[in-house]
Amino acid sequence: MKAFTTLRSTAAPLMDKGKLMVNVDTDMIIPKQFLKTTERDGLSTGLFHELKTLEDGSVNPDFVLNRPQYQNAGVLIAGDNFGCGSSREHAPWALLDQGITCVIAPSFADIFYNNCGKNGILAIALPTEVCEALAEQAGGSNSVFEIDLTTKTVTTPNGETHAFDYDEGRREKLLKGLDDIALSLQAEDAISAFETQRKLSTPWLETTS
Repeated sequence: MKAFTTLRSTAAPLMDKGKLMVNVDTDMIIPKQFLKTTERDGLSTGLFHELKTLEDGSVNPDFVLNRPQYQNAGVLIAGDNFGCGSSREHAPWALLDQGITCVIAPSFADIFYNNCGKNGILAIALPTEVCEALAEQAGGSNSVFEIDLTTKTVTTPNGETHAFDYDEGRREKLLKGLDDIALSLQAEDAISAFETQRKLSTPWLETTS
């Protein structure tokens, strides 16, 4: 997992009729027909498929991530309850494959929020009015934001700074780029010592070939 310290990138506002899109579920993030693989590469093809394509299968030029300004966006700004629905881990995988490593919203579904942290995406919860103000700035000619996990701040294009809360355990893992397996391997020497001692004290538990 790549470490997340600071990110300076374009932010894409996910809007619907002039408002931040709310209740964006995991099926909207990546529909079920794209879940036939356990590979993480190539999932951006299905990311927001129903939003970014028209009924005839052609590209929807009005969808934010299809616009030239936002095609390389690393930050996504959305409305309440982002990532609700099923627990599919393909949702954060698809965002990562698109290059999005930070999502800002007033609230997140718990499972999606946890999956983000486990896969290297920083999910930031800020008040609705702040998210709306960020989206307005992201819709301007300068939409480059700076996300700093070391100071837990979001800096907008016009220089405003917004502090955010983030669990310290998750923060340390993201800063160091540690997923759950890598975190466990930090105790590899202690694990090996335990296994050696267990073989000596309870040899009858060992299997034979």
